[in-house]
Amino acid sequence: MKKKKFSVQMVWYEIRNLNGNLMSHFFGIVFPNLMSLLISKAACAQIPADMRQQAVTSIMLSMSLIMPMSTMLLGYGALYSQEVEKGVPLRMHLFGFRERSLLLAKIAAHFVLLTVEIIIFAVFHAAVMDVQKPAISSVVCLLVSLYAVALLFLVLSHAIANIFRRFSFTFGIEMALYFIMMVLTGMMGVKTEQLPAFLQKMAKTLPMTYISSDFVDFWQGGSYHFMPFIQAFIFMGAVTGILLLLSLKIRRK
Repeated sequence: MKKKKFSVQMVWYEIRNLNGNLMSHFFGIVFPNLMSLLISKAACAQIPADMRQQAVTSIMLSMSLIMPMSTMLLGYGALYSQEVEKGVPLRMHLFGFRERSLLLAKIAAHFVLLTVEIIIFAVFHAAVMDVQKPAISSVVCLLVSLYAVALLFLVLSHAIANIFRRFSFTFGIEMALYFIMMVLTGMMGVKTEQLPAFLQKMAKTLPMTYISSDFVDFWQGGSYHFMPFIQAFIFMGAVTGILLLLSLKIRRK
């Protein structure tokens, strides 16, 4: 049987498959905008008027991280683990679909969804929220960071799903990671600096912490020392890579 290669039709199939997962739409579109609105309203009531715009911008940057985390860690993990548990990849392989092509289609579809979420998020905050006008370089830096974080979470979700090969275990672990990381990186209304010392050390190993707390400092331009941010990316990438290699080893067995 002739192997079917990666195509636009495969990506379109995965996008239609994604539309059946309402959890991805809620956590990726509704949840970050709703959280941003509610937290900013609650916080601004206790902040002097001349500092409110910067505070709202800081909240917006924090809430933007929910999109890659929800789309890749929860959305991709839930969808892929269900398929693995039901043996869908094996059946697709028997019908002539290459596994690499299927994975590329899934990745492309999830990044399309993430792009739509970012556009909606940007339009909502420009229209409704009082956010500081950013420098172009800062916007580019944020977008690159969000897509890089998304890629890490996608690989992490893929690895966890292949290690446990059951939806219940995969989703439970990823949901726990999701909320733990939200707490550590300051997305739940408590700043990282207010956490116990050992939790602050854990937070510094996550690149999301620096996006949430530091990016507001150069949002309107200026310089920033990126080395701790890059080191956090390297550390998280190394952990993710180890889990991916472990999942491939388990799968081969």
